[in-house]
Amino acid sequence: MTSVCFYFQVHQPFRIRRYSVFDEDPFYFDNEANRKICEKVAEKCYRPATRLLLDLVRRHEGRFKLAFAVTGTALDQFAEWAPDIIEMLQELAATGSCEFIAETSHHSLSFLFSPEEFDAQVARHCERLKSLFGCEPTVFRNTELAYANKLAEHLQRQGRWRAVLSEGVDRLLGYRSANYVYLPPAGSGIEDPSGERVRLLLKNYRLSDDIAFRFSDRNWSEWPLRAETFAEWVNQINGDGYLCNLFMDYETLGEHQWEDTGIFDFLDVLPQMIFDVNPGQNDFVTPSEAVERYTPIGVYDVPEPISWADTERDLTAWLGNAMQQNAATELYGLEKAVKAVDEADDPWLLEDWRKLTTSDHLYYMCTKFWADGDVHKYFSPYDCPYEAYINFMNVLDNLRSRAEHAGARLVDAATP
Repeated sequence: MTSVCFYFQVHQPFRIRRYSVFDEDPFYFDNEANRKICEKVAEKCYRPATRLLLDLVRRHEGRFKLAFAVTGTALDQFAEWAPDIIEMLQELAATGSCEFIAETSHHSLSFLFSPEEFDAQVARHCERLKSLFGCEPTVFRNTELAYANKLAEHLQRQGRWRAVLSEGVDRLLGYRSANYVYLPPAGSGIEDPSGERVRLLLKNYRLSDDIAFRFSDRNWSEWPLRAETFAEWVNQINGDGYLCNLFMDYETLGEHQWEDTGIFDFLDVLPQMIFDVNPGQNDFVTPSEAVERYTPIGVYDVPEPISWADTERDLTAWLGNAMQQNAATELYGLEKAVKAVDEADDPWLLEDWRKLTTSDHLYYMCTKFWADGDVHKYFSPYDCPYEAYINFMNVLDNLRSRAEHAGARLVDAATP
């Protein structure tokens, strides 16, 4: 038996407008570009893909199941420019076959720099999910599947999390398969009062990437990929695991893989093919159902952070060069000053700072080349990584001035 666990990441950043050292206004974000991109991706991906997923859930009478992690920045943009997307996601939530997964509200790498800010963003995101979809998430997915043992320890102490999603990295798995449930290493503070440990669900990156990256590649030996073929690959997991965790960006459907590649036709018949290839055996589960059904088989030890990005599966896409490291250090170095400012004195300061914590801004500064570099260029609105760095730092300098001036006003007001 193979249980397929489909998870989609839905994210849109607030992209920064061109901001020179001479600019002094506090309006950092290119809302016109953000609106156009949101509307374009909604038309190509979010609307047709969500309609199809709703149809699949209903057609298969709830046997087809899936999960979403929708960032707070994406929800903000949907509310402003595509509210019907939220309504469709609410319809999916009401079916009982769709789970919503928690993450940081601003799609940040805050856990690496400020656990306090990390907790604040996670709490904010959970409140948003409860308000919109009526759920209280118990499964967590960190930004870009960034994960290490310390994250599991931190989440375990909070006592609310049943599972964390992570990448199945070959060098860490060794001879083992990603198609099982795992545990983090036991350690100080990692057990809750019941003695339980948070479960780990690992992405099957080979099969996930067959859909997310290779589906339209005419040089791929398996092109064109048929749903029957993919269902056979899923079925072959039987005997070497019991889970097929297909984790990918939602924008795979219609945006990264355009409609004319056949991606929607593929997805339309895939559930039936998976049911039919081994009748009565294969099924679909949500992440919560996966950890409820299956017993962990061992420990997945991740002493240093990993992610789902690039061939290295590490954090070098965001923190791999001096520009990125400097930008991140300066950004989180402003946290204390920003949070010391009273909201009444500058009501947008904290939110602007949080929008700058979105990991995409660091991603645009990546200087990788070869195959991975092509992916980075595709997502970046800048001509080069250095332009991304200079633009970001110009904005950060202005935000620093805002925090300092607001702080000075507070000091003046308190001086007798």
